[in-house]
Amino acid sequence: MPHRLVRFLVLVLAIVSGTIAVADERPNILWLTCEDNNVNWVGCYGNPHADTPNIDALAAEGFQYMHCYANAPVCAPSRSTWITGVHALSMGTHPMRSRYPIPHDRIRYYPDLLKDAGYYVGNDKKTDYNIGGRDDKSAWDTDKTDWDQLKQRQPFFMVINSTKSHESRAFGDVNHTTHSPDDVRLAKYHPDIPDIRKNYAHYHDQMKKMDADIGLALKRLEESGLAENTIVIHNSDHGGVIARSKRFLFNSGTHCPLIVRIPEKFKHLRPAQPGTKIDDLVSFIDMTKTWLDICGAEKPDYLQGKVFLGPNKESREYHVSFRTRMDERCDNVRAIRDRRFLYIRNYMPYAPWGQHLNYLWIMRATQAWEEHHRAGKTDAVTGRFFGTKPMEELYDTSVDPDNVHNLIDDPRYAEDAKRLSKALDRWQLEHFDAGLLPESEIVRRSEASGKTIFDMVRTPSLYDLPALQQASARALEQNPDNLGRLYEDLRAKDSGVRYWAIVGCFNLQESAPLDMSEIRPALQDESHHVRAMAAWILYRDGDKAAAQACWNQLLRESSYASLKVFNIIDWIGDGIEPYTESMKLCKFDHGGYVDRMKEYMDVADKPEKNKRAK
Repeated sequence: MPHRLVRFLVLVLAIVSGTIAVADERPNILWLTCEDNNVNWVGCYGNPHADTPNIDALAAEGFQYMHCYANAPVCAPSRSTWITGVHALSMGTHPMRSRYPIPHDRIRYYPDLLKDAGYYVGNDKKTDYNIGGRDDKSAWDTDKTDWDQLKQRQPFFMVINSTKSHESRAFGDVNHTTHSPDDVRLAKYHPDIPDIRKNYAHYHDQMKKMDADIGLALKRLEESGLAENTIVIHNSDHGGVIARSKRFLFNSGTHCPLIVRIPEKFKHLRPAQPGTKIDDLVSFIDMTKTWLDICGAEKPDYLQGKVFLGPNKESREYHVSFRTRMDERCDNVRAIRDRRFLYIRNYMPYAPWGQHLNYLWIMRATQAWEEHHRAGKTDAVTGRFFGTKPMEELYDTSVDPDNVHNLIDDPRYAEDAKRLSKALDRWQLEHFDAGLLPESEIVRRSEASGKTIFDMVRTPSLYDLPALQQASARALEQNPDNLGRLYEDLRAKDSGVRYWAIVGCFNLQESAPLDMSEIRPALQDESHHVRAMAAWILYRDGDKAAAQACWNQLLRESSYASLKVFNIIDWIGDGIEPYTESMKLCKFDHGGYVDRMKEYMDVADKPEKNKRAK
């Protein structure tokens, strides 16, 4: 049945049954979003140097959520979760700038559901949903804020997004700021050097501009006479923005402001008295279901969040977030947290946190930090960003909000680490974690089966999630007693199990002698990702010729593992001379990110400076 007819019938039935007596008995929603800032840039969250008077005033009139976290520390996958109410990691929309399709006939965007319930929906005007198969703008009635129109089209759900706090606004000249570099609160992981202080000050200036956008929208709402009928929501799309925040699963990348102001008319939805700080754990996945609930719209069974507001409120024990490929850089990380502890599992511990990423390195603070580190001036805390990662991390965020003290080996917290690790395992199975294989391997399986990634990972014959989860656990365990099983898994039918077996061997190489006769056949494995990792093992064992031959062949043949090979060569740090010609010949696109690596490694034929993904 066409959605337009469904919408009409829902409205008729609602009016006849008396559930919608008049339009203004349901709240309007004004969702004021911004970009790339965590709670540390907002005054009401405790930073005395922040200049955000409008947001602070909104918090005083509403409810300030103290434990709200993004499911992804970067915009597109985060907004993928918002628009669907389904985890990006559960749909295959988790890699940054990918736009893999989902089954749109079964997963509808939340504005569609609001329209069915009689709402006028607008988005001014950020979309960036990271989903293929549908025009991002198609879900909305308008992409402009017209207050007269909103007054006539109640009830409405209007999103207004300010771009003033986006990462790009932290670029450029940091030497002429209104905010004083002396009046900043540096994160403990940042060295106290002038250019970092200046970049902090520069971003405080941008936050003030964003706050002015919030103030203007609230003023227009009041002038239009709509405030008494409108619930106002404010939050950022993830954390940020100075290096080691956006794109990373620490508090700095995921802990976001969330403020909700509810007028007297809808006081039954209030969680407490206005001005209260709310300690409930809120995950971004909860927002879609909550908005639909308070608007009286349908809440489909596929929604994965919980209602956090109103009489139908549901409790949340844990929040899960992820990091996979970020632009041209490969990684694979999961995190789970409660209100106190943050547990992180690094599936690619060999990939440094601070690997050079074109867009991030435009920022002067990032450049200055790297220069400071290369000069040997960082310490164990401020230099950690440029090293490789442990398999697991655990932070007590109640006393360590900057997440600099890893407690994973502290026996006092062993039970908390175990509890969170098991909870993450359960979550992965329940939500069909689609990221337990390299991205291009997932895409190949999806395309070969003719299924979306969403459906493919729910087909055990195509994606044996329990087997992959167990294989990945063995790979990260670093237990020499597992070597026999790892060698056995190198001959498994499932290329995913073989991939985790070779990763497990790689992770053990420095602590246990490997039998290279078990590794060498993997150079001919059907999976190019298995070949690439096997070559790295041989490289570290001294057989550089065999490794270089493997990587050069993959690059010359434009392998689907090309981006990983570029990353590996850079991580090794021994130069690119043996691979230069093969790199130039590589035509695998991967969304343009192979070209990014070529540009960075100075092998691009025509480098296009500064045309970088956001």
